[in-house]
Amino acid sequence: MTAATPNYSMPADLGPDVERSIAFDMIRRSLPFIPVVLLVASLFDGVEGIASAGFAIVLVLANFALSALLMSYGARISLAMLGAAAFFGFIIRLGLITVAVLAVRNQPWVRWIPLCITLIVTHLGLLVWEMRFVSASFAYPGLKPRPSLVKE
Repeated sequence: MTAATPNYSMPADLGPDVERSIAFDMIRRSLPFIPVVLLVASLFDGVEGIASAGFAIVLVLANFALSALLMSYGARISLAMLGAAAFFGFIIRLGLITVAVLAVRNQPWVRWIPLCITLIVTHLGLLVWEMRFVSASFAYPGLKPRPSLVKE
């Protein structure tokens, strides 16, 4: 008997990109809250507050999207690459946020209080909010399944 030769020309089905689905669901769920955040920022610092809070929101959403893309890529390669993407990606993304904030620090539209508060609260708020929708089981990796509207 001869052993079957594996076919390496076809990639294995590795399942859904859990990281991407969670991150982009988080971004989708944040959209209704963005006008509220901008309105509150405008109450404190007017147009400059809106610009500062808007910049912070863009940084947060880009951070989550980049995180998902890096970790999805790493997960497709190996568990070690996933760990490296998570750790080094975190450091690189924090560096990118720092560079982005330092690049605009002297602009006339920047107001530190709305920028910093929005940056911190939006990061933490979206992570805590998304915990309600994430499934921590092997049966449904990623997002929890939506309840069916039709009962059988």
